[in-house]
Amino acid sequence: MAKPGHIELPTGERIPILYEDRSVLAIDKPPGWMLVPFSWQKTNRNLQAALVSSIASGAYWARARGLKYLRFVHRLDAETSGVLLLAKSPGAVHSLGALFEGRRVAKVYLAVVSGVPGSEAWTCRQKLAPDPGVIGRMRAVPRDGKEAETHFRVLQCRGQRALIEARPVTGRTHQIRVHLAASGHPVEGDPLYGTPRAKSEKPSRRPARRDAGAGAAAPAGGEADGVRAPADGARGPGTGMGLRAVRLGYTDPFTRRRVDIQAPWEPFVSEYGFDVFQF
Repeated sequence: MAKPGHIELPTGERIPILYEDRSVLAIDKPPGWMLVPFSWQKTNRNLQAALVSSIASGAYWARARGLKYLRFVHRLDAETSGVLLLAKSPGAVHSLGALFEGRRVAKVYLAVVSGVPGSEAWTCRQKLAPDPGVIGRMRAVPRDGKEAETHFRVLQCRGQRALIEARPVTGRTHQIRVHLAASGHPVEGDPLYGTPRAKSEKPSRRPARRDAGAGAAAPAGGEADGVRAPADGARGPGTGMGLRAVRLGYTDPFTRRRVDIQAPWEPFVSEYGFDVFQF
């Protein structure tokens, strides 16, 4: 019997498997799941705990693979959906984690933002530090923060919102969200750095905008890097945050083979009223 193409959690929720080899398993993480240690029990939406419980219960998706261990290698914010890499052994966690720490993983996100940026492409290198006034919130600072770098490109505009391609070089907490908010164009539906998405808003048509080239000037206003969803990664209208991890690429540390993982982006793009496209 073929291995299931999804993970089934104790809640009954099914999460699509995007890619698998001997070392890793990549899933299409739905929004609403936190990536925190198994022992962190302040929420019932702890994805690591749900995975451990499912494996321990003998769920068929894990049993068919002989899986005894599965742990996230990197993090996505709770409300961010898309490609999430899981390691099948502690050794794989260590080796793949070193790739992320060494900035040897290519990451691509799609973000829907409020307003239309003044430039079609720009790079943000504003440092990030915890906001002393709000626990769990980050802020862009001129000094004494951690270095952060994100490349942005405007893909399409519809009315007073834009579809942005974001390629973070570093992996700081809330990096894309803070850098976009600092530019004056926060991610739609972002509870920390923006305003809730207007459910009744219907975007109007506007010609698409394309890449102006890396290194273009930042937009005016300064430099600019967790709701349950259906298992296919698409969400109903008016819900969630407009940020999705759509591609992840790296050279396998064990086989030296290039790995390129993609999550579907068409439902996400269509939900916000943008035209479906190919990268």
